[in-house]
Amino acid sequence: MTENVVEVFDVAPTLATVNGEAFKQLPLDLYIPPDAMEVFLDLFEGPLDLLLYLIRRQNLDIVNIPIAQITHQYIAYIQMMGELNLELAAEYLVMAALLAEIKSRMLLPRQSEQEDDEEDPRATLIRRLQEYECIKAVAEEIDLLPRVERDIFAIEVDISPLSIEQQLPDIQLKDMLLAFQDVLKRVDQLSHHQITKEALSVRERMATILAKLKGENSLLFSQLFIRQEGRHGVVVSFLAILELGKEGLIEIIQPEPFADIRVRTAGFGSFKESY
Repeated sequence: MTENVVEVFDVAPTLATVNGEAFKQLPLDLYIPPDAMEVFLDLFEGPLDLLLYLIRRQNLDIVNIPIAQITHQYIAYIQMMGELNLELAAEYLVMAALLAEIKSRMLLPRQSEQEDDEEDPRATLIRRLQEYECIKAVAEEIDLLPRVERDIFAIEVDISPLSIEQQLPDIQLKDMLLAFQDVLKRVDQLSHHQITKEALSVRERMATILAKLKGENSLLFSQLFIRQEGRHGVVVSFLAILELGKEGLIEIIQPEPFADIRVRTAGFGSFKESY
């Protein structure tokens, strides 16, 4: 029978593990301090806020407050705050004293002749509660409005016009020679036997090139050569292009690196506009 008891104890659940040691039973000397568990109540912004809460919770008429009932509830609440070690502001105690004073004044007998002239002891408190209720309602409505840095975030957008100028690369003689070499390769592929030989003039070819560029924005470098003339005609056209560029009659341009070389009449306009 003893062995059965031992087996039941071994399968008991582990409640806690402290420094690697498992505890399956609560220690007899376990002490739980009274402040180990705290209760958080509704927070109020002041005594008027607490009074308004008590009135609204019971659906009471703010103009006809049952002062004795509200006073007992108010004092019970601040006593509970003291028991929970909550910080109690002095204004709560002042309001408790005011409620007690109003309660005592209402308990005093009144002379029938002075009842009409004497002001209700609750009048001042009622006015303060009505003003506070209006202010609180407006504050809640204002809090629902969109707020900058909470609901609305201001941004700035730069809408100033951008002026981007394209920098055209400078054409080197090496690029011209490579383009000329490409033209020669194409001519060799389409070359034919020449039966008759014509005298080719660089000046005449310069005039021909200017006439071809007239009225055109720009032409490809390869469009200024006549492949049927063969190698000699290509050389004359190349020399004519170089001479026109030297004299400033044409402009040799390249839109961007590794792009096709184009030729246009000097002073025709910016390449960006004409291309």
